[in-house]
Amino acid sequence: MNSFKNLLCYRFEPDSTLSPEILEKALSEHPFTPCGRHELQRSGWVAPCPFADSLVFTSSGFMLITLLREERILPASVIRDEVQERVSRIEAADARKVYKKEKDQLKDEVVLELLPRAFSKRQSCRALLMPEQGWLLIDSGSFNRGELLLNALREALGSLKVKPLNVNQAPASVMTQWLQDIHQVSSGFEVDDECELRDTSAEGGVIRIKGQPLFSDEIRAHLDTDMQVTRLAVTWEEQLSFVLHADLTLHRLKLTDQYNEQLEHDRPEDEVADFDAAVTRMGLEMTRLLPALANSFGGEPVSD
Repeated sequence: MNSFKNLLCYRFEPDSTLSPEILEKALSEHPFTPCGRHELQRSGWVAPCPFADSLVFTSSGFMLITLLREERILPASVIRDEVQERVSRIEAADARKVYKKEKDQLKDEVVLELLPRAFSKRQSCRALLMPEQGWLLIDSGSFNRGELLLNALREALGSLKVKPLNVNQAPASVMTQWLQDIHQVSSGFEVDDECELRDTSAEGGVIRIKGQPLFSDEIRAHLDTDMQVTRLAVTWEEQLSFVLHADLTLHRLKLTDQYNEQLEHDRPEDEVADFDAAVTRMGLEMTRLLPALANSFGGEPVSD
């Protein structure tokens, strides 16, 4: 199994009755089916493991699910040109002007006519449910795309209590402190060679730095002019590297070469066993990483 490449982190309060069996039943009522002839988009659940039919792949208490979304590709320019051509024909034939209401009707007609011939694209989005640890993780760097999965899961389950990871200290301020003083970097984290600095003034200038040491006089000079770190490449425990954004999303998540070599050496030959081991490994890694990440920013707020 390919590890998640991006990460949206949500705190998750599962219903006490949630189990792999209950989740499987709920998702099975909303399976993926392709778009109909006149549908713009459709989404549904598919098996996350290519070697099993189940819609929920469970390993060591971690539940992996996949939402598949199909969208018809109808470029706005194609629709606009076709509508304009029909408007021109009507105005020429009837010697009258076509106004907005009629143009909107023509647009609807054009869309309905073109949809059956339109190409389509499919995108899958995975999520890992960690009920015991209270996490729901989505393999995406876009909150909008994450919401599509959450809404589909909420529809399947009837309700879903989730909220994005929240911390007590502003990540941008803390990451800025890290680059101002290497001794401020949280234990277990190592700063790599990439960051984004953003001006906090009204002008809002942005500087992106890649492939050079970040603990330098040049970087500190930028930070002294009220710029803040809004993206920072880090490595955690010599196992995982990623670019951390100020909104606590993780991007370009990948295993370090050293850790990957170690895993390859111990990799099971059986495909299902290999997939199972990968899900367990990812769940255990996140069980350790996410609390460490939250603690780096003052921990999570205490619930009332």
